[in-house]
Amino acid sequence: MSRFLDEAVIAVQSGDGGRGCVSFRRERFIPKGGPDGGDGGSGGSVFIEATTRSRTLADFDSRRHFKAQDGRPGSGRNRTGKNGRDVRIEVPVGTVILDEDTGEEVADLVRDRQRVRIAAGGRGGKGNQHFATSTNRAPRYAQPGLPGESRKLRLSLKHLADIGLIGLPNAGKSTLLSRLTAARPDIADYPFTTLSPNLGVLSFEDDESLTVADIPGLIQGASQGRGLGHRFLKHIERTRLLLHLLDGAQPVEEGEPLGDFLEVQTELAQYSPALLERERVVLINKIDAHEPGRHRDIGVLRERLQERGFETLVLSALTGEGLDALRAVLKRKLLDERKER
Repeated sequence: MSRFLDEAVIAVQSGDGGRGCVSFRRERFIPKGGPDGGDGGSGGSVFIEATTRSRTLADFDSRRHFKAQDGRPGSGRNRTGKNGRDVRIEVPVGTVILDEDTGEEVADLVRDRQRVRIAAGGRGGKGNQHFATSTNRAPRYAQPGLPGESRKLRLSLKHLADIGLIGLPNAGKSTLLSRLTAARPDIADYPFTTLSPNLGVLSFEDDESLTVADIPGLIQGASQGRGLGHRFLKHIERTRLLLHLLDGAQPVEEGEPLGDFLEVQTELAQYSPALLERERVVLINKIDAHEPGRHRDIGVLRERLQERGFETLVLSALTGEGLDALRAVLKRKLLDERKER
């Protein structure tokens, strides 16, 4: 199984154009044949194409240089040289292509089979047949082919998902993903079990479906590069709805009820203030392990979240309690809304 990779830098080089040919007709009974040098072929171009067959940029861990074929030179009898073969590079849907030198966004590939030409092949040079005039009937020069383009590009993968699962480590995101979808992420009772985003498909009875992304745990300082979360914050930029999981079974002495929520809220704001405008539902998880008096006061927590305008649900991803209500909310917010457009 290939490791997850969502950033890669590659170098691409399109093909040079073939040179034009200097040639003259040499046929019996035609002692003064004119120029008949053919044109050079064009160099191959480099294309990048999005595909749903790939989920990661791991292929670029071992191969980082791509070069298209040069065009062939022209030849006599007005024969044009063969064009160089193009190079097609496949990347996962959701890949953003950036110019590594300038930082400029070159393309954002969000559809299957969406294709962009990254480096154009050089044009072939003209043969000497093009340069004959009334005063120079035997030109002895032709054009060289134009050079191809060379670029260094950064590929940055941002997953396309309808729903993003966020929260502190060990809040139960992976367990919830496994209960809602057929995804089978690694699950354990210690933080940072998940080291890369996991994707799953939530299906409904009417053949409708939603894509769910489990984003690895955020911690305080993630937006400044601390821990794992900073690598994966970008994967929630495209989501339509965020499900923010809180650990409802955490002991009271480890923090007041709203602390975990505000910690993640701060990281989202520091990474991109626009994320705070994203629609969100807060899920208070692990109620199967909740003990009144010893664990957080779920009623107080819900009340404080609702005062801030957040819809809340109480559930247990482990036992399945509350999951039907969650599915109904997701269907109402995302699928029914999609049909009304």
